Amino acid sequence: MSRLTELRFRAATGFQRHVGNPILRRLPLQTVLETTGRTSGLPRQTPVGGRRVGDAFWLVSEFGEKSQYVRNIKADPRVRVRIRGRWHTGTAQLLPDDDPVARLRSLPRFNSVAVRALGTHLLTVRVDLDG
Repeated sequence: MSRLTELRFRAATGFQRHVGNPILRRLPLQTVLETTGRTSGLPRQTPVGGRRVGDAFWLVSEFGEKSQYVRNIKADPRVRVRIRGRWHTGTAQLLPDDDPVARLRSLPRFNSVAVRALGTHLLTVRVDLDG
């Protein structure tokens, strides 16, 4: 990873962890992905942008396998997603063969622009929702 890419990653994740995420996850209509911490075993909530299509929820991780929530999914794919204020359980799948740039075109525009602007290693994630 280049020095500039690493700097971008550290700046973005630091801001998200300490400023953006604590505020956004409290907003009732913000979409939130809840994973289980791979070390702590505690629930970890991350605001995300994405879209429900049928019985699946799609999102693109801007830092791919460096994202903490992606690392948590790799350890335990059982997740919850809060969509429009309602929690849904499901199983997350990492899709490295999917085209994340094309996928972003089908997701909410505001979040997609931010993911493309900040992202360094885009990775598509699909959550298959239960019932």
